[in-house]
Amino acid sequence: MKQEEEEEEEEEEKEEEEEEEVNDKEGKLKEEGEVEEEKQEEEEEGENHKEGNLKQDGEVEEEKKKEEEEKEEEEEEKEEEA
Repeated sequence: MKQEEEEEEEEEEKEEEEEEEVNDKEGKLKEEGEVEEEKQEEEEEGENHKEGNLKQDGEVEEEKKKEEEEKEEEEEEKEEEA
């Protein structure tokens, strides 16, 4: 009788340990998933920032080109008048 009780207790302890291990693994996987998700978000933010900078650079380039074209047109007009 005592032996059966001891075996049952051992079996219950094993099951609890296995359940804890599974929970630990699930917790670690969840943490890893969250870390991975954070990394992805940071990468996306970095890419968006780069895209914003490129867009801004492109707009600056366009503005410079417009200014140069206007200067050239003004010079041509001055030459035509002279």
